[in-house]
Amino acid sequence: MPRILLIDDDPSFCLMLKSFLRRQQYEVETAYSANDGLRQLKAGAFDLILTDFRLPDKDGLELLSQVRVLSDMPVILMTHYGDIRTAVKAIKMGAFEYITKPINPDETLLVIQNALRRKSPVATEDGTPEPVSCGFKFVQGQSLQAHQIEEVITLIAPTSMSVIIEGESGTGKEYVARMIHERSKRQNKPFLAIDCGALSKELAGSELFGYVKGAFTGAMQDKRGQFEAADGGTLFLDEIGNLPYEVQVKLLRALQERTVKKLGSTTDIDVDVRVLAATNEDLVQAVARGDFREDLYHRLNEFRILVPPLRERGGDVLLFATHFMQQANHELERNVQGFDAGADQALREYSWPGNLRELKNVVRRAVLLAKSAEVTLQELPAEIASYNYNLDAATIALAAPAAVAPVPLMDLRSVTEQNEKEMIVHMLEKVRYNKSKAARLLNIDRKTLYNKLKQYKIEV
Repeated sequence: MPRILLIDDDPSFCLMLKSFLRRQQYEVETAYSANDGLRQLKAGAFDLILTDFRLPDKDGLELLSQVRVLSDMPVILMTHYGDIRTAVKAIKMGAFEYITKPINPDETLLVIQNALRRKSPVATEDGTPEPVSCGFKFVQGQSLQAHQIEEVITLIAPTSMSVIIEGESGTGKEYVARMIHERSKRQNKPFLAIDCGALSKELAGSELFGYVKGAFTGAMQDKRGQFEAADGGTLFLDEIGNLPYEVQVKLLRALQERTVKKLGSTTDIDVDVRVLAATNEDLVQAVARGDFREDLYHRLNEFRILVPPLRERGGDVLLFATHFMQQANHELERNVQGFDAGADQALREYSWPGNLRELKNVVRRAVLLAKSAEVTLQELPAEIASYNYNLDAATIALAAPAAVAPVPLMDLRSVTEQNEKEMIVHMLEKVRYNKSKAARLLNIDRKTLYNKLKQYKIEV
């Protein structure tokens, strides 16, 4: 029976979720703080961690970094909408997935099952994962920006130049890197992706360059580094700006000399690797701050590609959404055919701070909840369905099983001031003037609701 460590400071929520997961044949232990969770993790064996992002003693990123030192088990974050940007960053640091609160039991169960089914790469005798074929489907957008990226990829792919790929988290920088590799002369050689943000100062050197037996305590056998494993192919260094400064020196030497030296060894190993790097920060500013070596920046910056955020790509949103819907249909064994007019407009007008990664999660959830052949506003999260109040906010509601606590029908904080009165009046009418329930569904406290009633002279 798989063991799950549930970390959340809300005892009633823990009890509810623990009971649900136990009915699904999971063994669940609970912790009400990050430190308590880390203590239990050190004391026992678990298969998965399910944790709230906001805890009384640590946030999700700090907890995740400490968990990664102790174990490589899947970590699923539970987060409110306002934390999505940081949750996306946590994915880049090694979290398996994030789900938004209030949680949907079926969605949560699906994510847990996917995390537990995740198989570790087959390892070679020296402990290095075998390169995995990068069989993936890249969706070509139709926007001007998409065509510009396509032209640049076609131009740069056949060369051996190093490339820096810039863009916000979740914009598809790794897909661009994979496309460059697939269209290069190295396409039949390995493509390895490394998340530099998930590498600690202590592990980065040995992960990239390897080590020899006896190099440090616990080094029981030789280990190939990623440079050696990617020989002849392409090495994608994601979030390169997070690479420890000391390792940057070794990386520069590897790029210039085309050799690497394992930790604890005195022998150089020749390698032929093309390096593609990605970042969501301004490396020029990082150089100015002294956080990133200027010589390494210029060595990597033989060519630069900027991947635009999803909000600037117009009609591509629905193109990607349809692709993710097809994936979700296959994964969830559903047959949803598309999006109705309201959902279509909401998806187009939302700002997508989490970019493609957020869009994929939203579409997958909507496909799971869909009651008809089309996704409607009811299946979209409240912050998206009510993003533009002109989408007939009276029809917006989140579908959820009866056993789940009511979820916000619309978030008062997401609309402009001139629409507040209309939304408040509509909600009061909908809940028959139950002010406590109205405040909860508007995602504000009772005191704020009373202040709004007084401000807009609403008599109840």
